[in-house]
Amino acid sequence: MKYKLLASISISLVMARWKQTLVAAIGVTFSITMFIALLSFMSGLNDMLDGLILNRTAHIRLYKEIKPSPIQPIDQSAQFKDHHNFINSVKPKEERPELYDAAGMMAALKKDSNVLGVAPKITAQVFYNVGMLDINGVINGIDVEAENQLFQFKDYVVAGHDIDLKNTPNSIILGTGIAAKMLVQLGDVIQVTTSKGERVSLKVVGYFQSGIRDLDDVQSYCSINTTRRLLGVSSNYITDLQIKLKDISLAPAKSKEYAKLFKVDAIDIQTANAQFETGSFVRTLISYSVGITLLIVAGFGIYNILNMMIYEKMDSIAILKATGFSGNDVKAIFIIIASTIGIVGGLFGLLFGLGLSVIIDHIPFNTASLPSIKTYPINYNPRIYFIGLSFSIATTYLAGYFPSRKASKIDPVIIIRGK
Repeated sequence: MKYKLLASISISLVMARWKQTLVAAIGVTFSITMFIALLSFMSGLNDMLDGLILNRTAHIRLYKEIKPSPIQPIDQSAQFKDHHNFINSVKPKEERPELYDAAGMMAALKKDSNVLGVAPKITAQVFYNVGMLDINGVINGIDVEAENQLFQFKDYVVAGHDIDLKNTPNSIILGTGIAAKMLVQLGDVIQVTTSKGERVSLKVVGYFQSGIRDLDDVQSYCSINTTRRLLGVSSNYITDLQIKLKDISLAPAKSKEYAKLFKVDAIDIQTANAQFETGSFVRTLISYSVGITLLIVAGFGIYNILNMMIYEKMDSIAILKATGFSGNDVKAIFIIIASTIGIVGGLFGLLFGLGLSVIIDHIPFNTASLPSIKTYPINYNPRIYFIGLSFSIATTYLAGYFPSRKASKIDPVIIIRGK
């Protein structure tokens, strides 16, 4: 009964100054709306930018790096064992860059419960022959089905069909940059020269566009079998194993584990793309800072309105206390008013924020550098809405708490005597 009475008095005070209360609620609504829209857009933008690299990058890459032997013959000599040996112009070891027993490695990796999938790859340095000119390039020999499953390869094929790479012998999907330089069309046959000097004819069955110009100017894709024939190597030749994990945070630890287990070189996605994580963190921090600032500004507006209400309702507060209401009851009345503004304004803010996010999500965003993106990116993560409503309630509560303390300390005798 007591709480119903306090709520009734709160409603009466709100209705007595409904215009000011409405302004405060609108301020909270606007703040939450912009908070939701801003965070949804920035989170979606982060996902899009990271996806340009992270979706096309393995969580762990196993390969053999060309490097000199760490142990030189002089180090094994007993005569110079305790000496400082200075060796110049050390040449790399003469060995092939293939992974030995790649099939066994793939079988072992697929049994690991932390591994989502493994995609084999062959990297071949080539020259694209254009008349009398030779353009430096790279052909990636891939398993098309595995690339589609783990790296959404087909989403970046902007012309032709990705599966033609598997079904058409001696075929190639060119990067859009190199295709433009060579002025080729789908169905044309191009000439490429391998690093060993052998020239091979390949049929163009598609164009690939990653959105990163430097890659599209040099990279192209063939099937693994075509690339093996191109290089003249055996049917088990593999230079890279691309691993996708179920939990990307395990990549650094698993990378070291696999490198030690298989005695190969390994690099994890965090090490290879540290700048992207830093950029995402900074953008998210800025977004939250701006959104929280909006809520704090709205909180000051509520604080000022409640302060003015207390000054104007001094006599009403004095009468309440004179008729038996305690200081805590008066404090509860003004906290109820502030919390009501925060909850109502926050709920409308969530609704309008969702609506604004949907509008942004349907605005066309077409650019040649991002073929897989058709509209502005939006992230509808419920966590954003929960954080927005929580901050709304917390800010308005604090905005009502401090004026309510002042109201609870009013001496009714002084007020009534002054009147």
